[in-house]
This record gives sequence, structure tokens and C-alpha cells, in this order.
Amino acid sequence: MSKQVKADLMLLIVTLCWGVSYLLMAVCLKEIGPLTLNAYRFLIAFFAAMLLAFPKLRHVNKPTLQYSALIGATLVLVYIGATYGVMYTSLSNAGFLCALTVVITPILTFILKKEAPGKKLILVLILCLIGIGLMTLDGNFKPALGDILCIMGAFAYAVDLILADKAVHHEEVQAFQLGVYQLGFTGAYMLVLSVVLETPVLPGSPGVWAAMLFLAIFCTGVAFIVQVVAQQYTSATHVGVIFALEPVFAAIAAFFFAGERLLPRGYWGAALMLVGIFIMEVDFKKFFAEKESSEKFSLEEDKK
Repeated sequence: MSKQVKADLMLLIVTLCWGVSYLLMAVCLKEIGPLTLNAYRFLIAFFAAMLLAFPKLRHVNKPTLQYSALIGATLVLVYIGATYGVMYTSLSNAGFLCALTVVITPILTFILKKEAPGKKLILVLILCLIGIGLMTLDGNFKPALGDILCIMGAFAYAVDLILADKAVHHEEVQAFQLGVYQLGFTGAYMLVLSVVLETPVLPGSPGVWAAMLFLAIFCTGVAFIVQVVAQQYTSATHVGVIFALEPVFAAIAAFFFAGERLLPRGYWGAALMLVGIFIMEVDFKKFFAEKESSEKFSLEEDKK
């Protein structure tokens, strides 16, 4: 098995964990407040990473900490949007709407660089807007509060990705340390908010403990670290397509474990959004060029 295949499988497992995370959040929110849950989730992930990789994290410079603090602040908005969104919309809607980051990120990049959007991006935007409407608008053409919160979370995560991209290209920033310390800052911010706005409590049942620990260790700590490591051995196209499967996994988990059923138009909307995400992430020109090159190589080998 090649390194790229192994990396793709690792990213697929990460995506599966993120897809299931919406269901696990819903389980935890029965006993714990949203801010408290996120505080536990990120702090447990941070301290687990510190224990496992302390030698690599012991010496950290100022720029890395500064970017970690800034990115951690954006992650607070991301996870407030996602967690509160799960409380006020369906798990399937939450998964698909949070995945809009894939579309929002290039839009923000176009705006910041003062570039007009290409035909492909316009097509994707139309597909996603129609999809969102089919999934979220009720008979009065009003989206649920949770849908709006999830879209806000997706927007915040797009900002987070742009900041992270700028950070990792800074010559003094160490990417692995950035990935870990952003967890610590996010957890600390969430803890302060939970103390001020909620009454922090520990889970009261084994099931919620298990769900919270899985969220913290696998969906947060391991996921962030594996993503950084795996991306060294695979292409950006592969990563984008694999991550586009997150809302699919979220919908499957909601269907089988939470008994959620969307209206027929909701499934059509989800399908349109998924098509849009794939179109956004796949470089078709490069794909067909590589395929054509491979076929020519095979024909030449056959002639020999």
C-alpha cells in the first residue's frame, strides 16, 4: 500500500469522525451546556497532545503563539455556530451547512484578492444556494435558527482556514505546534465563556462521558494532527474530495442512529450541495490531463 493511499485512508477516517461528531454533540448537549462541552473538548485534546508530543511542543516562539491565539478565537466562533446549530436544526442539515466552508473559502479569497469569480465558482454557488434553500426553508420561506448558526460557523471556519494558510507560510511559525496550541487557546476561551455564561458541570452518565471523550480525542486532537501529517503525502484535490464526504457521513449517522428523515426536497438539496462541493474541489482539467497521459503511457508500454 502506497503512502498516498495510507494518507487518504487516514483522512477518510478523520472525515468519518467529523461526520459522526454532530451526533455525539447532540448526545452530550443533553447534559452539558454548549460552551462547557467545547471547553472540555478542546482542553482534553490539548492536554492529550501535550502528553504525547511534549518534546516537540516545549520550545515555542512568539509568532506561533500569536497566530495560535488568533486562530483559536476564530475556532470559538466556528464551534459555537456548529454546537448551537445542532441544538436548533437537524443533524443532517448541520452537517451539510457546516460543509459550506469549502465554497465560502474561495469566495473570501476572491474578495480579498480583488479577483472576479470564475465560471466554475459561479456554478457551484448557484447549486449550493438552491441546495440550502431546499434543505432549510420551511413553508414560510424562513430558515431555522440552527441553519443560520451553522452557516455562520461555516463562514467563521473559512476565515480560520485563510488565517491558518497565512500562518503556516510565515517563516517563523511551526505548523505542528500551531495545530496543537490553537486547541489550547480555543479551550481556554471556551472555558472563560462557560464560566461567565453557563454553570459548568461534568457529564452525569457513562454514555455522555464516552461521547465527550471520543469528541475530544478523536474528533478534535487526533483529527487535527492526522490532517497535518497526512497532507504531506497526498494531493490537495484528494483532501478536498475526501473532506467533502463529511456531510454524507453526518447524514448517514443521523439516519441510522437518530432516526432523522428529511423531506424529499431536503435530500435533493443535500445532493445539489454535495455535487457543488465536488465540483469546487476537483480540478477536472488536471484530472483528465493526468488520465490522458496515463492512457498514452499504457499504450506505449503495450507496443513495447
